[in-house]
Amino acid sequence: MRTRLASLLLLAALGLSGVAGAADTHSAPRLLGPKKQGKVRRVVTLAPSLTEMVLAMGARETLVGVSRFDVDKAVAELPRVGGFVDPSVEAVVALRPDLVLVQPGPGNQRPVERMAELGIPVLLLPLHSVADTLAALRAVGKALGQEQDAEALISRIEATRARIREAAKKLPAPRVLLVYGFEPLVVAGPGSFADELLRDAGAINIAADAGSAYPVYSVERAVRARPAVVVDAADVDVGKEKIQALPGLSTARWVQAPSFALLQPGPSLGRGLEELFGLLHPSAQLR
Repeated sequence: MRTRLASLLLLAALGLSGVAGAADTHSAPRLLGPKKQGKVRRVVTLAPSLTEMVLAMGARETLVGVSRFDVDKAVAELPRVGGFVDPSVEAVVALRPDLVLVQPGPGNQRPVERMAELGIPVLLLPLHSVADTLAALRAVGKALGQEQDAEALISRIEATRARIREAAKKLPAPRVLLVYGFEPLVVAGPGSFADELLRDAGAINIAADAGSAYPVYSVERAVRARPAVVVDAADVDVGKEKIQALPGLSTARWVQAPSFALLQPGPSLGRGLEELFGLLHPSAQLR
């Protein structure tokens, strides 16, 4: 299940990197459909990161449906309403939600718009960058009446980032490649939240010259760049041995991301950053 979920999270990152609507340039949270009147009591989430936000704010009792990729034990008994790019409009409508939380993109544009047309409030929450993630936390907190919990989560993430940045100032900056998939080679590029976390941790992202947040990266460029560390966040081994054996990559120190925190932008960003710092600076001590 862990391998399968990691693959699907990667596909979501690639497939949902836009916003709902081909011509839509919105990057802030926004509402489709009618505005909910009164307290939100029934919530459906269409991505594990959004489920995590609701849970972290202590609002588990509002959840009535989640995506089929949610593996948190806290929502194990809840109905499934489809995936990132193929949510079931019928399944969502049947649950009578007061609010649907969506990580928007071209892949789920039509079903999400249909939910709004049917009178269901849909909150679109882009999750490209750290700033997006913090804005999403704040928007979810406001929608659920959990503003204080949301602000506490944001404060903890920002405090962790400040602490890690300060610690990283005293350490050498390793050249790093963070990999989401090996066949093809998909990496953390500029504009991704993982690229920001790499910089927070004092690393130089060798894929910072790529043209997108989650590019299919040239193997030849990776070889020429000779990273000191390769962070394996793919958790899928197909193609890994071939890449790992190449000159320029075989001499790198290969490390494995220990959790989904580098795949799933949400309340666990701070933990993901701490994990990343530990991988890149194994002998350093955090205070």
